Amino acid sequence: MSGITETVRTYIYRHGLLNESGDPVLVGLSGGGDSVGLLAILVELGYVCIAVHCNFRLRGEESERDAIFAEQFTKRIGVPFRKQSFETLAYAKAKKLSVEVAARELRYQYFEKIRCEIGGQAIAVAHHQNDSVETFLLNLIRGSGIRGLCGIHPKNGWVIRPLLSLNRQEILEWVEEQELDYMIDSSNFSDKYTRNFLRLRVIPLLEKINPSITQSVTRSAAHLSDALLLYDYTILTARKEVIETSGTDIETLRLSIAALLCFPAVETVLYELLKPYGFTPVVCREIFMALSHTSGKVFFSGDWRLIKDRECLLVSPRKACKGKPALSYTILTGPLSPNFFVTANKRMAWFDYDKLSFPLTLRQWQKGDWFVPFGMKGKKKLSDYFSDHKFSLLQKEQTYLLCSSEDILWVVGERADNRFRVSDTTRRILVVSMENP
Repeated sequence: MSGITETVRTYIYRHGLLNESGDPVLVGLSGGGDSVGLLAILVELGYVCIAVHCNFRLRGEESERDAIFAEQFTKRIGVPFRKQSFETLAYAKAKKLSVEVAARELRYQYFEKIRCEIGGQAIAVAHHQNDSVETFLLNLIRGSGIRGLCGIHPKNGWVIRPLLSLNRQEILEWVEEQELDYMIDSSNFSDKYTRNFLRLRVIPLLEKINPSITQSVTRSAAHLSDALLLYDYTILTARKEVIETSGTDIETLRLSIAALLCFPAVETVLYELLKPYGFTPVVCREIFMALSHTSGKVFFSGDWRLIKDRECLLVSPRKACKGKPALSYTILTGPLSPNFFVTANKRMAWFDYDKLSFPLTLRQWQKGDWFVPFGMKGKKKLSDYFSDHKFSLLQKEQTYLLCSSEDILWVVGERADNRFRVSDTTRRILVVSMENP
């Protein structure tokens, strides 16, 4: 077994890319030297391989040449072969994608279709260290976060990349030593695409500064991969410590501001916690700046709303504000028995029927509303009641009032008005119950 083959075998083992079950491995075979090398190495290592070629019809006769070569090559080495041609330009136009993205989508969709048909254990593609360096630089230019600066990962779902331990030159030298033919893609010499521009123009300039730029960037990407593990661990810890349970309101996410401020890089942690809800870095920065301000500010993503409350951030679906509660009414006739008592239950309220003006109405609270809380004699502004009971802005929005004429009978689900309470002189009782949770 050659040194290159042993290097790949060790890399596969270390990253758990393949098993020894005998299940087939799909191998992407473009016809280029790296894909030829990948297929030949996996065959030499004893894996059951099925070669798959995609013809994107982007290079005219050259595309057809590569398809013919791939099929002939697999016949020579005794490997099953599958191929598919695509109208890539039409697909890109219909999906409003770049040609590069369209080709990638078509390729991996077809690979996955074949993998499912044959029960393949993995889809092997021929990315190597140089590809990873190009990805690193491409993401760096675009302003990627730490995740994008880790280069290409050895495994992504069913897709594996066994050649990431090797650079392009090592692979091509091995292929030539094995006297294996391969095709050269002329589009690789055009700097029309950004990745090619990096490969043909930028990286050669960097090599003048550091001839070992590929190895240096690979090491940096490996360090960043380790840093990413620490980063993800911190975010997982923050998710456990910052996000509070929301009681019965399962649709509302509560983030403790005090717990959030205990973490380093608060703005970054905040973004990671809110990113699943569609909040952009720009909006998250505005939320971060509002943490030390008074409560009440509201922020929006596509489907979610965030309210900055006194002690927490409240995130809820924009369409999830509760509607009017469904109430049911029962009339009890007296006189009351000596053993009669009113059940203590926030979901029910008891009133002296004969003190009420009908029809009763149900509305949301308004500024200036007041009532006489049950058990008290004096008036209390509803806004003061909310403050005393530490209502969040979201809770205030979702509070409804049952009214008799202009008077508040019941802050629904909270407290009834003492003026309409059941007493010894009550002859008829109206019992109001909340039906929906």
